[in-house]
Amino acid sequence: MSMIPDETVEQVRDSADIVGIISESVELKRTGADYRGPCPFHGGKGRNFAVIPKKGRYYCFVCHESGDVFSWLMKRLGMDYPTAVRDVARRTGIVIPERAERAGPDPREPLFEAVAVAHDWFARQLLERSDAKVAREYLEGRDISLETAALHGLGYAPVGKAFLAAMAELGVKDQVLLEAGLTGARDDGSVGPRFRGRLLFPIHDLRGRVAGFGGRLLGPGEPKYLNSPESAIFHKGKQLYNLHQARGAIRKEESVILVEGYFDVLRLVLAGVEHVVAPLGTALTPDQAILLKRLAPTATLLYDSDQAGLRATFRAGDELLRHAIRVRVATLPPGEDPDTLVRGGGAAALEPILRDAMDLLERKIQLLDQKGWFEGVEHQRDALDRLLPTIRAAADPAMRELYLSAVARKIDMRKDVLEHDVIGASPLRTAPPRATQAFDNIRPRAHSHSMSPDIQLLKAVLASDEWREKARHEVAPALIEDLQLRELYEAILKAEHPSQLPDGLSDVAQSMWTRLKEDLDRLPSPDMGSTYDQAAQILCAKPAYLKIDGLTDPGERGRVRADLRARFPQADQWYVYWKAGKRPKRAKGT
Repeated sequence: MSMIPDETVEQVRDSADIVGIISESVELKRTGADYRGPCPFHGGKGRNFAVIPKKGRYYCFVCHESGDVFSWLMKRLGMDYPTAVRDVARRTGIVIPERAERAGPDPREPLFEAVAVAHDWFARQLLERSDAKVAREYLEGRDISLETAALHGLGYAPVGKAFLAAMAELGVKDQVLLEAGLTGARDDGSVGPRFRGRLLFPIHDLRGRVAGFGGRLLGPGEPKYLNSPESAIFHKGKQLYNLHQARGAIRKEESVILVEGYFDVLRLVLAGVEHVVAPLGTALTPDQAILLKRLAPTATLLYDSDQAGLRATFRAGDELLRHAIRVRVATLPPGEDPDTLVRGGGAAALEPILRDAMDLLERKIQLLDQKGWFEGVEHQRDALDRLLPTIRAAADPAMRELYLSAVARKIDMRKDVLEHDVIGASPLRTAPPRATQAFDNIRPRAHSHSMSPDIQLLKAVLASDEWREKARHEVAPALIEDLQLRELYEAILKAEHPSQLPDGLSDVAQSMWTRLKEDLDRLPSPDMGSTYDQAAQILCAKPAYLKIDGLTDPGERGRVRADLRARFPQADQWYVYWKAGKRPKRAKGT
């Protein structure tokens, strides 16, 4: 069967007259903005079945059946998904461009079906199970009604084996449950439910299919939030919460609002702000930025205003700038998040926050200015080092030019000199050959702009357990060539806490640790996420880049370079500067 492009599925869904299609078999009457009628799934004469055209969905308040126009045709007429899409396309006059033939059925379909069955079951448990009372009370405490929870597909995963028994009764195979991330292996070798005692938020793909879940623990324990594992259908770094519902509004507004949490999204949607999405509990990824770039040219970051929120804001902002998205930062009052702000003051409390949002670089400058970072030459140098990552991240040439001009004016510096610092004196340089030389570059005063990736990485893992944990999985010690720096890096990874001096270090390594720690304590950086990303990309990609010159086939060199550039954009910049540094200088007069 030929495949239907995702963008066409989206166009068909957005164009569908869901009220007209459902009213062919259900007598509907308008009630405010919705339409009500008797439920065709459980029967009865009460008008408990609602069709919500604004959201393109239907929902029964008694039996809790819900879905979109495609699931309606699938459940009522027994169509499969592609047939339902084609049927609605025919009704709307949309011509479906077919992709190349697939050899056989989509092997992911059983996983989608299993997750859909599980989602329906979880949603019913939230509304019906006695032990789900804790989840219902939790939602009530956050001013989320059960009607709202049902419309957004929230569910409850009980403790125990009820889920496994229900899936077996519904005919879902154990292996499919495992591959779909609904179960997992335990330490004793047995298999149990992935989610237990959690309030569940469904994560949809762009076709509106549930691909996985985010689960909020309702009792003691860790982690507080747990996502589905990576699978053939769920990719945490490639999906965004609520994007399947928000994309139409994002296109209409030509802008997207990014928040940090599921409840932040729900609260804004309830307040009438529909162009809002959230990452899935992690930092914004390049793949997520690409998704947003396809929908809107502008993004507003509405993250918490504490230090952790600011770090996440600037990291996400730089990622968006790398994809030529204009970025604005909305500043919340201290102690507030989007959920609490709107819950306490309604949509009116949010309006001035969004209206007064400012450009990402301007917000950085404002924060540095408030702390006196532009008073005196030495402080200005340090401030500039914190602004450079954002200037470099700007992929839009016009935006980068504006940033250069703004910063040059702020520190009363010639623009051409600043531009040289951005382009010609990038921090993406190879590490000096000796540890003492490399370490001399960690001083933030005159040398931080020439900091080696080895030192960048060490600063990041010293600064936070978050980056240390990422480094454990992403940057092997062998990638650090200098032996003393490698010794220090390995010791920091093994230490109980990065702020404690590891045991057994050589005198040189101890001295390095002390001076790094002093610099971090004196000059905390809001860009440590960018620092880590840059260093990790360079160190991980460097061996592959250094092999490019050894390839004899120009076509192969180009293909390898293009692949590396796509995977490691910041490391590709390092390669450019490294190549430039390798070129022999021309003699005078030649």
